[in-house]
Amino acid sequence: MSIDLSPKLSKRVYGGDGGAYYAWSPSELPMLREGNIGAAKLALEKNGFALPRYSDSSKVAYVLQGNGVAGIVLPESEEKVVAIKKGDSIALPFGVVTWWYNKEDTDLVVLFLGDTSKAHKAGEFTDFYLTGCNGIFTGFSTEFVGRAWDLEEDVVKTLVGRQSGQGIVKLQEGFNLPEPKKEHREGLALNCEEAPLDVDIKDGGRVVVLNTKNLPLVGEVGLGADLVRLDGSAMCSPGFSCDSALQVTYVVRGSGRVQVVGVDGKRVLETTVKAGNLFIVPRFYVVSKIADPDGLEWFSIITTPNPVFTHLAGRTSVWKALSPQVLEASFNVESDVEKHFRSKRTSDAIFFPPPNQTKQLS
Repeated sequence: MSIDLSPKLSKRVYGGDGGAYYAWSPSELPMLREGNIGAAKLALEKNGFALPRYSDSSKVAYVLQGNGVAGIVLPESEEKVVAIKKGDSIALPFGVVTWWYNKEDTDLVVLFLGDTSKAHKAGEFTDFYLTGCNGIFTGFSTEFVGRAWDLEEDVVKTLVGRQSGQGIVKLQEGFNLPEPKKEHREGLALNCEEAPLDVDIKDGGRVVVLNTKNLPLVGEVGLGADLVRLDGSAMCSPGFSCDSALQVTYVVRGSGRVQVVGVDGKRVLETTVKAGNLFIVPRFYVVSKIADPDGLEWFSIITTPNPVFTHLAGRTSVWKALSPQVLEASFNVESDVEKHFRSKRTSDAIFFPPPNQTKQLS
């Protein structure tokens, strides 16, 4: 595959006093189109309000920064108002109407990663706004709107024409939106920073996996997700998705080195990633990461709700399952070399703490 896999930063699409909407473009990150993946960020300033909308794509939302409120309306359901904070992940199936609000001084930043296989444009989200200067009501005639909602013409003109904002507006200080209810979070949101750890390796790293067990709605979305924290100078085992899933990775914090190996054993990516970068690993390609001394944290979606990975190093490595004779023949080495190889990484799984002495890796 000759497609460019280099990590990219998002770019501003629209915004105003209340905040801005950013997205990654398939023209700059071709794997978005290739993998039918969309990626975007919503950043709301104090009193910023993202107008109600629905999308042509199912998504997973992840709160990167701040505290706020989200309104979520599932098809044929009542509005649920959810308090959201850093680390929260929310599954957003097709047909969901959402709005977002920030009343805090700190900006509220929400990442959206999703499937565009049924979208109007491969690799891009298209949002449909219920209100605003580009809201769906503006496309209907006064007669149609009036008859649909049994309203007089002057009322229709007020409803449709008063909101001049596009997508994001700034509400007046003290404006009261519905208060969130604690029970509304159940089944809709999961805080990945507070959830039980699926993997916890001392001086190595930690993982929380988002799947149908802890957030059932991801089954409707068709995506799994995970939050990974790699300690300073630790390594993530080389591995690949063995169920034909793409891995879409957003770097939340820190920096580190990444290598990806593809067809015919060729290294197709070697780069340094940093906070704000997005990159996509193609199906069956092998990826490994080494954190810089300040550590590396990333949030990924995987294009199946319950992903399965094969690791090529560590005690769960596929090599450990193969017989000594097969390894000797495969590597064309003597038995003592094979035994030395097999004796390593017998206790470490997935994450490897930094070596006692720094070694130069080629």
